[in-house]
Amino acid sequence: MRQPADLGELTTEQWFQRVGMPTKARAALWDWLALGIAAEPVQRESAKVSADVMSTGIRLGVRHRRAVTIGYPTTDLDTLYVTGAQRVFQRHGVDVRHRAVARRIHIADGKVTGVALADGSALPADAVVCAVPNSSIAGLLDDLPEHAEIYAAADELGYTPIVSTNLYLDRPLGTTAEFEALIGGTGVIDEVFDRQLMTGRGTDKAWLYCLTTSGAYEQIRKTNDEIVAEQLDLLRRYYPAMASARVVQAHVVRMPKATFSQVLSTDGLRPDQRTSVPTLVLAGDWTATDWSATMESAVQSAARAVDLLLALPSLP
Repeated sequence: MRQPADLGELTTEQWFQRVGMPTKARAALWDWLALGIAAEPVQRESAKVSADVMSTGIRLGVRHRRAVTIGYPTTDLDTLYVTGAQRVFQRHGVDVRHRAVARRIHIADGKVTGVALADGSALPADAVVCAVPNSSIAGLLDDLPEHAEIYAAADELGYTPIVSTNLYLDRPLGTTAEFEALIGGTGVIDEVFDRQLMTGRGTDKAWLYCLTTSGAYEQIRKTNDEIVAEQLDLLRRYYPAMASARVVQAHVVRMPKATFSQVLSTDGLRPDQRTSVPTLVLAGDWTATDWSATMESAVQSAARAVDLLLALPSLP
């Protein structure tokens, strides 16, 4: 809560060493937790990222008198994110245009006028929420006076890769919780998500386990067969049932630009949702929020961006 001034110039590993974090405690919990917070290994991650997220959790815990917890979805992601949104959009007459790639947000006399699309057409607009990853922001804000600073920050923030494997087995793996962290699994498997326990998924065809690897700088360069092979080797160390299990199917999903990177010297780079043009606001996990590169950050940024627009007296 009272952070040292140089925290942004330390890796999380250096911070843990400074405060005397025991090696066994790091292996059992803290290295994994820090990796989950920033999707970066502790040897690369800025210590300030983990410290900020933990202080945010403490503040919210005190305010609401509730313990800080890690949540997980209890339904499929389409139901969680898409289905409800579609109902709201339909109720309010929202037009969703798929594959309508935006190229530039037009601004004139200090106001947004519209959005140019890749097919050469343009959509008129009274206001715009620019909600794209930092890896896709270049060109969109060319009409904004401070676009150079935002582009530079987006480039410096960079991105970190994540690999996810959907592993279908002919029998249960033997997990006891909805998701489990594997000690010593950094770079191979960070978490094993049991979709049966999480969502009540049926097992008439197979058992589904989702294996995630954050900060997968080495793994993402391997072939699918190599990734699956090293993950199966690790699973056999932890789950006896894996020795006799048959792999029905394994689907590897590579996300080379999964989220922005929070390494040393990136503290303070994340731009605010507010811009110099009141009718243009930014959103995305990489913008300035109380959280790191997470869905919580994306949600908070969107809420702040919308609040800024709703506070404008001139919008229809």
